[in-house]
This record gives sequence, C-alpha cells and structure tokens, in this order.
Amino acid sequence: MAGTQLSSSGPAGGDGSAPTAVISPSEELPAPDEGELATLRQIGRRWASVLIDDPERFTRLPVNPALGRFSLEPAPTRFGRFARILMFRPGERGELVATEQATEESTRSGRALAALKRAIVGPPLASSAVVQERMRKLVALAVLSSDVLSSVAYGPEAMLTALVAAGSGALSLSLPLGGALVLLMIAVGMSYRQTIRAYPNGAGSYIVASDNLGEVPGLCAAIGLMFDYVLTVSVSIAAGVAAITSALPEWRPLAVPMGLLVIAVLLAGNLRGVRQAGNLFAAPSYAFMLAMYVLIAVALAQAAQRGFSPVPPPPIAPTEALSAMLILRAFASGASSMTGIEAVSNAIPAFHPPEWRNARTTLSWMVVLLVTMFSGLTLSIHLNGLVPSADETVLSQLAHRTFGPGPLYGYVQATTAVILLLAANTAFNDFPRLLYYMARQQHAPRIFLRMGDRLAFSNGILMLAVTAAAIFTIFKGQTESLIPLYAVGVFLAFTLSQVGMVVHWWRRRQEHWRLSLFFNALGGGLSAVVLLTAAVTKFTEGAWIVVIGIPLLVWTCLRIRDHYRRIQRVTALHEVVDVAGKGIVPARPNVARRELEESPDEIRHLLVTPIAQMNLPALRALAYAASLGQPVLAVHLSPEEEEARRFRRQWQIWGNHLPLEVLVSPYRAVVPPLVHYLRALRAQRPNLVLTVIIPEIVVRSFWQRLLHSQLGDRLRRTLRLQRATVVTTVPFHLPE
Repeated sequence: MAGTQLSSSGPAGGDGSAPTAVISPSEELPAPDEGELATLRQIGRRWASVLIDDPERFTRLPVNPALGRFSLEPAPTRFGRFARILMFRPGERGELVATEQATEESTRSGRALAALKRAIVGPPLASSAVVQERMRKLVALAVLSSDVLSSVAYGPEAMLTALVAAGSGALSLSLPLGGALVLLMIAVGMSYRQTIRAYPNGAGSYIVASDNLGEVPGLCAAIGLMFDYVLTVSVSIAAGVAAITSALPEWRPLAVPMGLLVIAVLLAGNLRGVRQAGNLFAAPSYAFMLAMYVLIAVALAQAAQRGFSPVPPPPIAPTEALSAMLILRAFASGASSMTGIEAVSNAIPAFHPPEWRNARTTLSWMVVLLVTMFSGLTLSIHLNGLVPSADETVLSQLAHRTFGPGPLYGYVQATTAVILLLAANTAFNDFPRLLYYMARQQHAPRIFLRMGDRLAFSNGILMLAVTAAAIFTIFKGQTESLIPLYAVGVFLAFTLSQVGMVVHWWRRRQEHWRLSLFFNALGGGLSAVVLLTAAVTKFTEGAWIVVIGIPLLVWTCLRIRDHYRRIQRVTALHEVVDVAGKGIVPARPNVARRELEESPDEIRHLLVTPIAQMNLPALRALAYAASLGQPVLAVHLSPEEEEARRFRRQWQIWGNHLPLEVLVSPYRAVVPPLVHYLRALRAQRPNLVLTVIIPEIVVRSFWQRLLHSQLGDRLRRTLRLQRATVVTTVPFHLPE
C-alpha cells in the first residue's frame, strides 16, 4: 500500500523525537513500488521498438501544450477575453499550475452551487496550506476534550439512574463506584499516553489493534469507534437539548428540530477546516470548565458548613433487588463519562510539531480535568442527596440548589447546553480522520481520502452528519434511549486497543516496558468488564444494534478491501519479456494476452488523455490513443508539486514516448482546470477537434461503482456543450 505506514515503533533514542505521518492530498494517488517501475521501464522499451522508424511520430503537436506559459496575451473563451496567466501560471519545474480562478465551474448551475458553498465554507485553500491547518495545545484541548468533559454532565446521572432502581438506599454506592470509575479513567488515560508514544502517527485503536492483534480485531476497534463517534453526536446534542428544555420546558416539542439545526451548524463549521473550526468552538469549552469548577467549589463549600454531612435523598421504592449485576450496570452506565478519551490519540497529525509530544501533554491535561470534574460532581451530588428526575437533569438540580434561580444558575445551564451541543465537534474531528486511515488501508471507499476545499475530510464529515441526524431523529432526541448503544462500541475499541498495547510491549520490551504493560493491562481489564456488562445488561435496551452491527460492518469493510485488492492486482503492471524475437509475451503464464494492449502496435488508432497514475488502464488508453495515428497529448493533474515530480519520474522511466503536460491543481479541483485547459488548447486552433480519451474501470455491481471515481461522467456532462470536443472512454473490464 502506498503512503506512509501507519504503525510506528515510537520515539527512538533518547531525544524523545518520533516521526509523525503528514497527511497529504497526494495520498489519494498511490505511488508505484519498485517492481512496477521496473515493469514500466520494460513496457517503455517496447514502445521504443515500435517507434524506432519514426521516433517523433507522436510528438509533433498542432498546438502549444504549454499555452505560452510566459505570454500575457488575452485568449478568447466563452467568458470573453482573459489573460492565460489568470487560469494557469508557470510552476517550479515547468508545470502549469492552475490558479484559483481555474477551479471555478463553467456551467450556470455549477457556479451558483459553488458560490453557495463558498459562502458557507469559505474560499478553497491550496494544498501547501495543509501544514498550517494544525491546532495549538490550548485549542486542541478545548476541541478534542469537549466530548469527554461534557460527558460529566450526564455520566454521573446515568450511574445514579441505574442505582436508583434498587431504591434510595442504593445511592450510597455512588461514591465507591465513582472511585472505581476514576481509577478506570486514570488507567485508560495512562494507557493512551503509551499509545501516543508507541504510535505517533495517529489512528489510535484501529492501528494499535491491527498492528498487534490482526486485521479483523483492528476493524472491530475501528467500527466500535465509528459507532462511538456517531452516537457522540446524537447523545451530546440530545443531552444539550435536554439541558435547554430543563430550563425552558415550553421548548420540549422543538427538541428534534433544535438538534438537527445544531448538527447543520457543526457540519458547516467543520467543513471550514480544522484550524478555523477549532478557533470557533474553543471558547465554549473553557466557559464550561469554569462553570463546573465554580459549581463544585461552591457546592463543597456549602457542604463544609454543615460538616460534610450528606442530605438524605427522598425515599424511593425499589423496583428490583440490589445485586452484583445492577452494580455492574451502574458502573457501565457511569463509564459513559469516558467516551472521547481516545480522541487525542486519533488526531495526532492535527497538532503543531512536535505532534506526538503536544498530543501527550494535551491528553494529560484532559485526564486531569476529567477526573477532577467527575469526582467533584459525583461527591457534590451525593452530599446534596439528589436523584434523577424525568423533568430536570441532576446537574440542573445541583446548580439550582447551589446557586438558586439567579444568573449563576443560568450561566451553568447555558454553558452546559453549549458544551453538550459542541461536544459533537470532537467526533467531527476524529470520525473523518478514522475513515481516512481506513480508506488508506483499503477498508473504506477511497472518496474518504479526498480533502475538500478547506483541507478537511469533507466526505467523512458529511457522512457523520447525515448518519447522526438520522439516529437522532429515529430516537427522537432521547438521551436515555441512546446511551445503551453508547458503551459497547467505545469500550470494545478501548479493550482491543489496550490488549493490543499489552502485546506491543511484550514483543518489543523497550525501556520501562513493564510499567507501560501494567497500565495497558489494567486499562484493558477494566474496559473489558464495562464492555461485557454493557453488552449483556443493555442488549435488549438497544445495545443489540451495536452488537449485531459491528460484525456486519466488519464484513462490509473486508468486502471493500477484497474489491480494491482485486482492482490493484488486475490493473497493476505485469512483467513482460521478449522471447527469441517473437515479440513481447507475458513473463508469467497466467497473464492473458489482452493485458499487452498497453503497447501501440497492438491496436490501430488516438489525442488528449487525462492520466491519474501509470497503471494498466492508463497505458491501455495511451496505447489506444497512439494507435489512431494522430498527435497525442497526455495530461496529468496533480494536487501538489511533490506528486507532480513523482509522476514525471514515472513518465521518464516509461520512456517519455508521448508529450506530457502536468497541471498542478493546488485547490484539488479536477474537472474545472481540465476543462479550462482544453478550451485554451482550442483557442490556439479554433478549427481543431479535440478527442478526450479517458481510461475507465468498468464494474458490474452498482455498489462497486460507488467505490470509484466518476471523472468520465463528470467530464462528459461538462464538455458536451463545448464545440468540436469529443469525450470517449477506454473501458477496462474486470475479468470474470
């Protein structure tokens, strides 16, 4: 698999440095390995033998593919006259670089949609700006901890709701259970610190489990986290809406529309990019932290005035006997306060350098904040004798009893509602990034590799928003209905991640490995207890959806992987040899003759051929084009200069048999720059008929078609209004 490897042995040496993967737009275009380059060189020699009589046969072009790079002379288009330099400028190594104007759509409807998108999302960022789209520790702490810190608003209440089933007397167990949960928080937090040190490239539980336990456990961890992130959005917004309706009961009928509106706001904010979204959503997190610490301090001060004697809770008749299973269920419910603790380990590349060190520091502060806030709230609730109510959240009751109905109560409720609503922002940061890593390992569709206009993983963000909105609507925004689905997925990921780290330390036995192994083993054991308890006790309450859904999604991911591997195997360049002057033949007997059609003497006939990468479909399209006996121009669009240099090297290894023009599209648009380029070519020779030949992989199933680029369809729709331009495809059919 091309691209930076996701696993890493962590910081090597005593300087504490560690290599961190840089997420780049070029990941969407995998580089060939050395074997493929050697085969490409062989095929190029075959082309040379075909062209030996007329080596310039395909290089005599009727137009200047460089468009007169340094000429500012206006050229006519359907938009009037414009200077070529506005659409393309010279690159560092002779490439044509598409400007921001070249990314604009040419159709009226396309321009209207682009204007609307720009108004919501903002202007596109160049690929080179990816290194600037990082977060400082203060911003990252607010953004990535908003989920885990906001969960203290409903975690203690979820624990009390389970205990109160055994009557008000069982509420005294909230303190020992809270102590056990604090131990779990510290153990898991320390475990993820070890994960960041060992795997500084991000992807967290998915890569840890995959690297140490195998592909299927890794996918189980990834799917568990995906459930967690989707439910984080649904549960956080449901809890935030509940906080609002606790203070304003007349708004309860509007709970679902309010939640959907918040999802839409979060969607728009995150589509604007990591850095801008972080700056936008950081302030409410710190306002909530201040509110919680003020509330805890005042509540404990009031309790100190009465000697810390707890207020007796109101008498509640038990509905079931106090049992070990009920206690475990309460423990598992309270553990919902930990959801989101893994967020930092998944988002390491989003930090400023040194990424892994800043991530560990941020995680440490997150755990300290979580432990102190959860402990303080649990103790304050116990000392005030509060019990869950259908009409008002426990946190609202505590704030009301502590501050009365004054402005401080309003401040606590307002900041709680906002942080609960914005806690979903953590999922919007990590869910698309997780899908990116899965797509890079061929476990998810490749569309999740693509960065949007603002260098955010727009497709993953959209998928999260749509899925979470659907779940929120189906469950009518009820927190108690959603929480049973919550714990299974996230604690499955916790458990597999910690077990994977135990295996990691046992295998590598690096410095201090025993202490690291202890923390991971402790975190894994406690997480497993929560996982089993939640799966058993909450199965009939809705957890069955996650228990059944995880295997189904793992199976789907494996099918996607098999499809992509088949595509990779079939389209890869195969070694060929010349046998006793009889021409080129497969070096391996199982390579069919049809796979040799990437040589021009195998066909008869071509013109402008967009090429993404040098594989069998691309070479077959070039061969078809060359066989037409007409001048041929290959065009490659690259998202950045580095990928352009890499492609030119492949082209030179192949033999440089055709003219090649590389267009750098730093805003990652594909169709608009290509269309503008074709129009500029025709502007030089208005009587020229352009034939655009596109290599296309043809699949049978509709679901498989969704896994591939629809470039051909998009080009046909855009170019059909342009005169003297023909678009055709060279299909590459998968074997039966």
